Amino acid sequence: MNKSTRALRSAIALAGVSAFALTACTGPSGGGGTSTTGGATASSTITYGTTDKVTALDPAGSYDNGSFMVMNQVYSFLLNSKPGGAEPVPDLAESSTFTKPTEFTVKLKSGLKWANGHVLDSKDVKFSFERQVKIKDPNGPASLLTNIASIATPDATTVVFTLKQANDQTFAQILQSPAGPIVDDEVFPADKLLSDEEIVKANAFYGQYVIDSYSKNTLVSLKAWPDYKGVLGKPSNAGATIKYYTDQTNMKLEVKGGQIDVANRSLSATDIDDLKKDSNVTVNVGPGGEMRYIVFNFDTMPFGAKTPEADPKKALAIRQAAANLIDRQAISDQVYKGTYLPMWSNVPSGFLGANESFKQAYGDGSGKPSPDKAKKALTDAGITTPVTIKLQYNPDHYGKSSGDEYAMVKDQLEKSGLFKVDLQSTEWVTYNSASKKDSYPVFQLGWFPDFSDPDNYLTPFFLKGGFMNNHYSNADVEALIAKQLVTADKSEREKQVQEVQNLLAKDISTLPLLQGAQVAVSGKNVKGVDSTLDASFKFRLGQVSK
Repeated sequence: MNKSTRALRSAIALAGVSAFALTACTGPSGGGGTSTTGGATASSTITYGTTDKVTALDPAGSYDNGSFMVMNQVYSFLLNSKPGGAEPVPDLAESSTFTKPTEFTVKLKSGLKWANGHVLDSKDVKFSFERQVKIKDPNGPASLLTNIASIATPDATTVVFTLKQANDQTFAQILQSPAGPIVDDEVFPADKLLSDEEIVKANAFYGQYVIDSYSKNTLVSLKAWPDYKGVLGKPSNAGATIKYYTDQTNMKLEVKGGQIDVANRSLSATDIDDLKKDSNVTVNVGPGGEMRYIVFNFDTMPFGAKTPEADPKKALAIRQAAANLIDRQAISDQVYKGTYLPMWSNVPSGFLGANESFKQAYGDGSGKPSPDKAKKALTDAGITTPVTIKLQYNPDHYGKSSGDEYAMVKDQLEKSGLFKVDLQSTEWVTYNSASKKDSYPVFQLGWFPDFSDPDNYLTPFFLKGGFMNNHYSNADVEALIAKQLVTADKSEREKQVQEVQNLLAKDISTLPLLQGAQVAVSGKNVKGVDSTLDASFKFRLGQVSK
C-alpha cells in the first residue's frame, strides 16, 4: 500500500518535538573494540537510554511504544520497511500481493529457523495472528486485526489472509505494525500471554538481535544474531544495552556525560533546548505524528452510563464545556516551548483528510477558549457548577512535562469557576492497565503511530472495543471508518476521513491537545541515528554505530 509519506514530511513543518533520540559523542564500549557479525565488521556495542517502559514482550499483550521498541529489535514481520524508508517490503516474506480483492497472499522465504532452532514457517504466521485475536488482551493490538476473516496455510511457505472488506488500504501497513510480530508456535501458548522471562529463556526470537540478559525496565542486553536474513540486514554494532530511567533529568545528564550513546523518549522541551547548546550533539528532525490527548470514560465520567446520576446529555455537556475551555496554544507555548503544536482534530495535520473540527466547533472559533460557551453548555443541560472531575495523568511514560501540562489543564478548567479538578498521577506500569479497567473517569493518553495513514488514528481508537476501552460507540462513526478503509479513490476517502472527524468532534470521546514530530540529536562519533527517524516510526538500534 502507498503511505502518505509526502504528507508526513510536510507535517514536520507543522508539528514540533515529540519523540526524540539524543546521542552523545562518546560512550561505553560495552564489549570493547570491534567484533565481527555475519562476516561484516561491526563497531562495539552501544548503550541506549529511555524512560519508556516495557509492558510485555509478548506481542499479544502490549500496544505501547516502549514494548514495541524492544520487539522491533528481536522479532520479525512478514513485511517491514527499509531503514530510512516507509513503504512495506518483504521481511520474512519473499513476496506479497492481493490475489483477489479480499485475498492477500504472502510467500515466505524458505529454510527459516528461530534463534532456538525451531522451524519458522506458515504455521507460526497463522498462529501469531489468530492468538492475538483469541487472547484479545486489553493491552494488546488485536483491534488492528478486525478485518481478517480467516487465515489459510496451503503449504509451509504460503499464507493466505481472507479479509472481510475488500481493497483494505492499510493491510500491508498492519503487517508491519504492533499487531505484526511473528512468534514461535512451539513456545507461545495459544490462549494466554507468555511472561517476559519465559520468552527470553526460550530464545524465541528472529530479528537483528536476541536478548542476552533481561531485567525488566532496568537493563536489557541485546546480542547481534548472525542468522537474521530480513530486510534490515546485519546490525552495525555487535550488540546493544537498553538502560531504563525513571527520571529524564538523569538520562539527560548521562547523554551529556557520555555514559549512554543514544537516548530516545522522553526528555522535556527544556532539556532539548539545553542539549542543542552542547557542541558534542547535533539536532536532526524526522517525520512524526505523535499526539497527546484526553480520554473520557463514557461509563465512569460525571453523569456516565454507570454512575448513579447517569445522563448522556449531561455527560456530553461536561465534555463540551471542557472542549470550550482548553487553551492548546498556551500549553504549547508555556510547557513545551513550541516543541508540540496545537492539535485540532483526531487526525494530525499533514495526514490525508486532516481538518480542524475542534477549532471550528469549540472555543471562540479561532483557537482561543470561550468560558461563555462552556457555561452555556452546562446551564442548558441543567448542571449545577462547579462540576468535580477526577483527572488522571502519567508522569513517566509521556515525559516529565506531563505534570506541567496537566497542571495547566486543571488551571484552565478551574479558573472558569465551572469545574473543580481532582488531579492525580500514577506510574506507567499501573496506569496502562488501570486506565483500561474503568479506574480513571478522565485521563491522559498519548499516541505514537503504528504507520503513516489516517486510519491509524481512527480504527484502533473508535471501533467498538477499541484499545482505550472507554465504552464509546457510535454506529455512524464505525460505518464511516469501515468505509474509508476500503475506498481506493483518494479524494473520496479524504472526504470520508473528514466526515469521521466531524462526528467525533460532536461526541468528544477524546479531546485532542497536541501533536509533534521526531527529533534526534546525534553525537560526532555516533552514526546512523538519522536513518532510524523515518515515516515507519520504528527506532532500530541496528542502524546505530560508533
